[in-house]
Amino acid sequence: MKKFVNEVENILTESLTGFGKAHSDIIDVRLSPDFVFRKNKSQNDKVALISGGGSGHEPLHGGFVGYGMLDAACPGQVFSAPTPDQMEAAANEVHKNKGILFIVKNYSGDIMNFEMGADMIEHENQTIIVNDDVAVEDSTFTTGRRGVAGTMIVEKTVGSLAETGASLEDCKIFGDHVNKMTASMGVAFTSCTVPAAGKPTFELSNDEMEFGVGIHGEPGRRREKIKSANQLTNEILETILEDLKPDNNQEVLLHVNGFGGTPLMELYLLFECGQKLLEKKNIKVSRSLVGNYTTSLEMAGGSFTVTKLDADIAKHWDSAVHTPALRWKM
Repeated sequence: MKKFVNEVENILTESLTGFGKAHSDIIDVRLSPDFVFRKNKSQNDKVALISGGGSGHEPLHGGFVGYGMLDAACPGQVFSAPTPDQMEAAANEVHKNKGILFIVKNYSGDIMNFEMGADMIEHENQTIIVNDDVAVEDSTFTTGRRGVAGTMIVEKTVGSLAETGASLEDCKIFGDHVNKMTASMGVAFTSCTVPAAGKPTFELSNDEMEFGVGIHGEPGRRREKIKSANQLTNEILETILEDLKPDNNQEVLLHVNGFGGTPLMELYLLFECGQKLLEKKNIKVSRSLVGNYTTSLEMAGGSFTVTKLDADIAKHWDSAVHTPALRWKM
């Protein structure tokens, strides 16, 4: 295992401490229980957004704490759900008198622990379950579809709505709507190595890929020989479009996400392939995001996410945001 590490058991604590120091103008970090929260809280009452999940997907979720997105994020150990006391502590720290909205990726451990955390707090709360991965149903850690890179889009748009003072119910309804308008799918060229395991999660030959892989290294639809970027783009986007069923001339957000070990040069190449394919299908890419936003440690590979845009989703995607990993118009 080749990683920057001192003691494996301290990797999360040291990483969170460094993260807090590097972005001390935006966020604070609490340890035992661990959570990241906004340094400059809203002066007005607002719904407080809290997300979280296993570490190893950075910048998801802690990198999206700040104005226009999350109020707090609860990081579990690598690829392990956070514990209920983390959600309780985060909620008590960031609530602003309009309730707590949890945004949770659809993994069994995350859902169970967030549900327990919600039961432990006195504040009114609701939950959005993100399940944008169209690759498979009922995967290793999931009943139903997995939550992957579309989670960031839900966090951005609902975070924007919450800044306007919208009610808990309105934020919940809007988040569920964005989730339904979003679909993702990815492919891996290599595995990742969980530090505590010390070896790759799975093995791939030099000419193989995992088509439809999950962000924890879960099996996808199939394992097969590597194909060209155009072929992969076509297969992935056809699957996504079959799910979303966009109208003619539909405007979309196209997000190309890296899993941590793929150069930006290749991710922009994928975006070019995707934009050209969508254009041929009379689908207009009017918003875009390319980069490593929902990673899987050092896995080589990436994913496409498409969100069908309406006026409200576009407005809240475009609005000001200031977080460690996503910022514009500030």
